[in-house]
Amino acid sequence: MNKKLMIGVAALLTALFVFVPLSGAAGAESADFAKTAKAAVMLDADTGKVVYEKNAKEHLPIASMVKIMTLCVAFDEIEARGLSLDTMIPVSETAASMGGSQAFLDNGSSYRLDELLKSIVVASANDSCVAVAEYLSGSVDAFVSQMNAKAAELGMSDTVFVNCTGLPKDGQYSCASDVSIMFRRLIEHEKFFDYAKVWMYDFQHPSGRTTELTNTNKLVRFYDGCDGGKTGYTDAARSCVTVTAKRGDTRLICAVVGAENSKTRNKEVSELLNYGFANYKTQVAVRSGDAVGEYAVENGKSGSINVTAAGDVSVFVKSGDKCEISVEPRIDAIKAPVKAGDVVGEIVVSVNGEEYGRTDAVAASDCAKKSYLDIVDDFIGKW
Repeated sequence: MNKKLMIGVAALLTALFVFVPLSGAAGAESADFAKTAKAAVMLDADTGKVVYEKNAKEHLPIASMVKIMTLCVAFDEIEARGLSLDTMIPVSETAASMGGSQAFLDNGSSYRLDELLKSIVVASANDSCVAVAEYLSGSVDAFVSQMNAKAAELGMSDTVFVNCTGLPKDGQYSCASDVSIMFRRLIEHEKFFDYAKVWMYDFQHPSGRTTELTNTNKLVRFYDGCDGGKTGYTDAARSCVTVTAKRGDTRLICAVVGAENSKTRNKEVSELLNYGFANYKTQVAVRSGDAVGEYAVENGKSGSINVTAAGDVSVFVKSGDKCEISVEPRIDAIKAPVKAGDVVGEIVVSVNGEEYGRTDAVAASDCAKKSYLDIVDDFIGKW
């Protein structure tokens, strides 16, 4: 570690010990859950640690849960291109003719991108999926190629997409494990939650008519803490759902594939989530914006700056296990000039003496470099 000057509370952080229950490697439990489902996975959203799995890698049809990746690619493209959600999206004859769940889009009309995304999340609208795919990639086939590329990027080795809707088509499959991976990626987009929490609304068409859309994920209304999910059903896939729920600092993701029916599926997901919240918790060791301390700045006009944490570091823990969590700032020698947000080191979180996670330590404010006159004034002041 480079030479540093620490003032105030920074020294305390290096010796912070919090006693909380821990599962060092939260592995799959043997409890008998998801009895009618073909496959299931439950994991911690922050760390990705799996706490329950059943046939997690089995290749299965996942119906409209395919739209989880459709939304991932759409949100990523929107952010990468800086697209406005007010962008008007034209609806082709192909999009308007899609069957299954739909928003009943008018062929030849244009809709706001925001409206189409909302209808996908809330009502699983196939027509909106195709309209968005055609706009963002030029064709559905090109968009599906992006879906498969994103799956590879996320390490989803047991998934192949052949459409953006999840309607039955040969060659398309995934698994409970991969579904949880892509859903974990999806919920990084905060806009998803704005849509996912909507229970019912009137979808407005340019022609003036309205279509009442209702959330296909009933757990958003009936399970405490559930604020998002994606359902699916086809004869081959049976009843599927992936949901997330949050209580306190703990956010869980649960995916169930191939349950008997929606009622049973929701019951089995609720049982899994109840088990997860009763037996596990998230300990946030470092929060974004937490003060690390005040550090000297070499040749800095102000002499020192405050340093804060750039992101969160969470530890997923299990009831009954004891652990020691330590938080150690590792700050580099800081030289002026410095801009607010500049990385000046890192904060390392350890559990029972082993490194668990880390985040950047960043400057909380600017610090200009001393001018020649500043140096002369300092010299005279010390004379």
